[in-house]
Amino acid sequence: MEIQKIFWADNVKFLRNRKKLSQESMAESLKISRSKLNAHENGHTVNPPVEDLFRFSDYFKISIDALLKIKLAQLGELKLRELEAGNDVYMAGGNIRVLAITVDKNDRENVEYVPVKAKAGYKAGYNDPEFIASLPKYSFPDLPRNGTFRMFPTVGDSMLPIPEGSDILARYVQDWTNIKAGTLCIIIFKGEQDLVFKKVTMQGEGILLLESLNEAYKPYTETAENVLEIWQFERLLSKDIPERATDLDELKSMIMDLKKEMKK
Repeated sequence: MEIQKIFWADNVKFLRNRKKLSQESMAESLKISRSKLNAHENGHTVNPPVEDLFRFSDYFKISIDALLKIKLAQLGELKLRELEAGNDVYMAGGNIRVLAITVDKNDRENVEYVPVKAKAGYKAGYNDPEFIASLPKYSFPDLPRNGTFRMFPTVGDSMLPIPEGSDILARYVQDWTNIKAGTLCIIIFKGEQDLVFKKVTMQGEGILLLESLNEAYKPYTETAENVLEIWQFERLLSKDIPERATDLDELKSMIMDLKKEMKK
């Protein structure tokens, strides 16, 4: 029988360095001596005490199994954040994020609609069953049953040529690393920033390149740390026909570029 390799020492040191902590400050937070922490990091603790296993697991928000069996330094930043969020195959029983949903009388998931007036509350209540249940609900019989879908309204001109006031029907994305380059998505940010509808490309570890359909708006990057949810475009619901970019849009783009140059 092959002996399971243990990565405890490597992981403790890696996670401390990732937090940019000295041994002294981390030992103080853990309420252990610096010499004991040093012993853990250098592999001098062959059989870590159970209380230390729990202590480190609670501190890093990563399961004991992951701390022992997985070389965390080889994982990407997105996966590490998934582990810290509790989406751990050992801790949660599967890589499943808690997402509140509602179902109809036939046990099919509803499509909840997030109106403009509810967008601010959505960030606080996206995993609250009562809040989700309060949203307007729709049913689309032709949608796949293996996905979770929601509708979001378009606001502003950054989404042109999609007319303002249209609705985007989108599918919830569980694993962001599987997003193909240039995929149209609704991105829900943490904090005060409004949701956006952009072409998303993953760049390196934890960096998202966001590109507008409206060429007047230049591409920019965001860190995954600032993103709450991503929903992949499924279809557009609009009473208006999208139009091509106008000369006014191109003029606006030139003015924005000029303002950036003046700031420099």
